[in-house]
Amino acid sequence: MGDTSSAAGISPFASWRCEHTAIRVPDLEAARKWYSEKLDFQWIKSVPLGNKVYGFMAAPAVEPHFVLELVAGPGAEDRPAYQDLSSSLRLSGLHHIGFHVRDVPGAIAELKNRGVSIVVEPRDVPALGLKVAFFADPWGNLFEVVQPLG
Repeated sequence: MGDTSSAAGISPFASWRCEHTAIRVPDLEAARKWYSEKLDFQWIKSVPLGNKVYGFMAAPAVEPHFVLELVAGPGAEDRPAYQDLSSSLRLSGLHHIGFHVRDVPGAIAELKNRGVSIVVEPRDVPALGLKVAFFADPWGNLFEVVQPLG
């Protein structure tokens, strides 16, 4: 029963790499503009499928192979607007996308300059050995920036 390579210490999923994350948005052009202007994501293409349009953006500043998939079209309900991290933890499901950065305070300062909503200001989390901060897009999706402490 099952793959014996797991028993030998080699996971059958060892070749997996993060390829993309999909975010549901009500308006593709508004999302394209926001992710481009605020986070420097670069447009790749869009593909209509049924009553949805799937837009793809690359995050070359993060990792050249990481893609953000924007799923747009009718039927998108609003997520709650998070005023703090505690309120965001009340819902099950995907919570946030995390980005490793060299300088969390510098990243947050630049996001503020670009008008991005900051949910959690930079803070040290010694138990994790990280400095962290959170921000949100206009549709309530959360993102975290992290750097090692010290």
